[in-house]
Amino acid sequence: MSTETLEIQKPTPKPKWIRVKLPTGKKYTELRGVVEKYKLHTICTSGSCPNMGECWGEGTATFMILGNICTRSCGFCGVKTGRPETIDWDEPEKVARSIKLMNIKHAVVTSVDRDDLKDMGSIIWAETVKAIRRMNPETTLETLIPDFQGNTRNIDRIIAVKPEVISHNMETVKRLTREVRIQAKYERSLEVLNYLKQSGMPRTKSGIMLGLGEKEEEVFKTMEDLKNIGLDILTIGQYLQPSKKHLPVKEFITPEQFKKYETVGLEMGFRHVESGALVRSSYKAQKHLT
Repeated sequence: MSTETLEIQKPTPKPKWIRVKLPTGKKYTELRGVVEKYKLHTICTSGSCPNMGECWGEGTATFMILGNICTRSCGFCGVKTGRPETIDWDEPEKVARSIKLMNIKHAVVTSVDRDDLKDMGSIIWAETVKAIRRMNPETTLETLIPDFQGNTRNIDRIIAVKPEVISHNMETVKRLTREVRIQAKYERSLEVLNYLKQSGMPRTKSGIMLGLGEKEEEVFKTMEDLKNIGLDILTIGQYLQPSKKHLPVKEFITPEQFKKYETVGLEMGFRHVESGALVRSSYKAQKHLT
């Protein structure tokens, strides 16, 4: 038996600029009650979003459709992986009704990946947008979609219902994609975003996380790749490890570095750049309508 002692790597302590306020307030409590009453899955809760208190306190929320179990096992994501439950065909009406009850003026809708379905969930996606439009005609929408394995027939269903903003996240730089997004491909995500813009979508959006071991020049290259396909809106945030089973944080990016990426992004010509430690893809989503 070996007498060698394994060195246990301690997690990197969080710096002082990453401080998340506990969710509080009357509006947050009201929204929490509605979500629980109608058994809705929000990425705010399933994804352990650090902005849940702020966003819900302001009366906004991001809805996750097609259940809360994903068919993919990305190394960064806090959403459960496994065999998803059967489709709930009443879900579009439930989401639309809850948006009405919460009096939401701008809603973000996202979903787990459903590679187990022939249409990959695109039909429920389209029906959800239609239901929201019928019940909430004044509500504007952002749809944060999966890659649908690059299947344009499924993507066309989302384009047809014309959300004001349509987004798909790159998540990380090209070199780290295979490790961070095991079943995804960097080039395929770029192709999806390019297809959306070429199809006439007025506002396309994507997001990346930092702190997974990427280099500054790799971040700039990703930004260039996105600008070259006409992307309008970019979000850049700090990766935070959801659990010990997920990829570790390699580095905490400083506020100064986040500011540098924002400045460079605006100089590149992006319409909006949100760059900061606690920025997530749906953070301050309503301002991206301009």
